Amino acid sequence: MHLDPLAILTAFGLIFLAELPDKTMFASLAMGTRMRPLYVWFGTSSAFIVHVAIAVGAGGLIGLLPDWIVKLVSAALFAFGAFMLLRNGGDDDEDQEIKTVTGFWPVYSTAFMAVFISEWGDLTQITTANLAASNGAWSTAVGSAVALMSVSALALLAGRFIAKRVPLKTVQRIGGLCMLGLAIWSLIEIFTG
Repeated sequence: MHLDPLAILTAFGLIFLAELPDKTMFASLAMGTRMRPLYVWFGTSSAFIVHVAIAVGAGGLIGLLPDWIVKLVSAALFAFGAFMLLRNGGDDDEDQEIKTVTGFWPVYSTAFMAVFISEWGDLTQITTANLAASNGAWSTAVGSAVALMSVSALALLAGRFIAKRVPLKTVQRIGGLCMLGLAIWSLIEIFTG
């Protein structure tokens, strides 16, 4: 198992920025106001780890393709991610009703299922698969998992502060521009590599 620090930081940065304005951050915040935050974090983190494993597995399959095809797919996926982050609106405004739950297993199960169901085909899952195909499975898995778990912890600990002080559109735009830059870089690598 080889861990590349640059690949870990790349995965962490991209996934962190993409997940910050995501609906699961707001779901974590909402659940944390009505349930024990540590239990919520264990549930959301477990769901994120499962999704990262699935995405890295898919990325490993993509990595079996010829290099130019992987770079072309990467460019397309990064461009799609940039489009999703830079477009106006989105489904992040959906209100999710979270009922009051107590006890470790009920809170854990509620948090796990809320994230597990809502993250299928999510931008961060697609980006994780894309990064795993080009940057290595283990490094991407570590960076992505830590980023997702950090966003969940951040939402639980400081969600209200972020919502009041930092415009989420700004975070979305920064993440979108990073992804657009990576899409362009991937295309350049096809023709110069």
